[in-house]
Amino acid sequence: MASQRDEIAAWDAADPMRHFRDQFLLRDGLVYLDGNSLGALPKATAERMQTVVSQEWGEGLIDSWMSANWVEAPRRIGDKIARLIGAGPGEVIVADSTSINIFKALTAALSLREGRKVLLTEAGNFPTDGYMMQGLARFKGNGTECRAVAREQLLNALTDEVAVLLLTQVHYKTARMHDLAQLTRRAHEVGALVVWDLSHSTGAIEVDLNAAEADFAVGCGYKFLNGGPGAPAFLFAAHRHHGAHPVLSGWFGHARPFDFEEGFEPAPGIDRFQCGTPTILGMSALESGVDLMLRADMGEVRRKSIALSELLIREMQPLCDEFGFSLASPPESAERGSHVAYAHPQAYAMMQALKARDVIGDFRMPDVMRFGITPLYLGYADIVEAVDRLRAVCANRDWDRAAYRDKAFVT
Repeated sequence: MASQRDEIAAWDAADPMRHFRDQFLLRDGLVYLDGNSLGALPKATAERMQTVVSQEWGEGLIDSWMSANWVEAPRRIGDKIARLIGAGPGEVIVADSTSINIFKALTAALSLREGRKVLLTEAGNFPTDGYMMQGLARFKGNGTECRAVAREQLLNALTDEVAVLLLTQVHYKTARMHDLAQLTRRAHEVGALVVWDLSHSTGAIEVDLNAAEADFAVGCGYKFLNGGPGAPAFLFAAHRHHGAHPVLSGWFGHARPFDFEEGFEPAPGIDRFQCGTPTILGMSALESGVDLMLRADMGEVRRKSIALSELLIREMQPLCDEFGFSLASPPESAERGSHVAYAHPQAYAMMQALKARDVIGDFRMPDVMRFGITPLYLGYADIVEAVDRLRAVCANRDWDRAAYRDKAFVT
């Protein structure tokens, strides 16, 4: 045991990313394994928000739209996120929520594929993606159809009927990754466009949209980008698709919003994908998180993510043998994003008991415990400590309490 502790301590001491931990507000003793749901608070964010609230809003008032450059925030932060996902300047806008951006991207793709009726996705995709597709199909009518097929049937399902394929690159539950370049290429071969949901990718794995000739992509700001609860989302549209019509024609998507014209004329470029007034408080918090993420090398982030994940899987194996956990994520690191999932019949109660021991992960129906791997603020000793505390939960049957069985609204 001592030799293992020494080995883990040496890994943490040699970690080139260990200094990032000090940039986050995390209490002593906490092992936070839920950054794939809500990233931790960067210390710089609290300082930035104080400035925005007390000075820019409190003193500058409406003049801050120009003097504090609020009006440029959607494009400015979008260009920063573009550097994390292999996009170019002017191809990413920060606006609205992931769900709304999915709707905008889908309708933009449909406007470029007139006559095609099928919206295709993977069965078991994150629910909001499917909900937005189903709602759009009902609203559009005229034979528009939403199809969800098993993962292994996707390539065969890509036919010349398909207008747009919507997929999440890293599956929200299992962390299994799609080959973004291969599926984009296959979709293009049949004349379809692709919308990629990068909510579990951005800031976690290396992404290169333009190398893959991707069409559209969306993602949230509150997971690995550490933008805060409900942070604004982003939308990517390749330059060649900037003539598309995203349907939600709000005033900030107008070519001249402050001319207050009655007829809508879409703005040139990525600005047409804006809708309502930018949410400056949320964007300010998000920008702090993105700025911190940009200080890290994504190749190093990914290498550490894999190492932490492999350590977790190794440490969990005795618990699988003794207490009946089963790995619900791909065992191969090349196929797995930056969280690791385990299935267990008592998964929900176990997660609540684990939280009582100051290890925070989350639960997904019907029986999955998710452990988010966030290399900026997780160390190797954190992984070992988390598994040790889970072992105690199991050995002591801490989970076998009525209070831990009643599911909360947020799991």
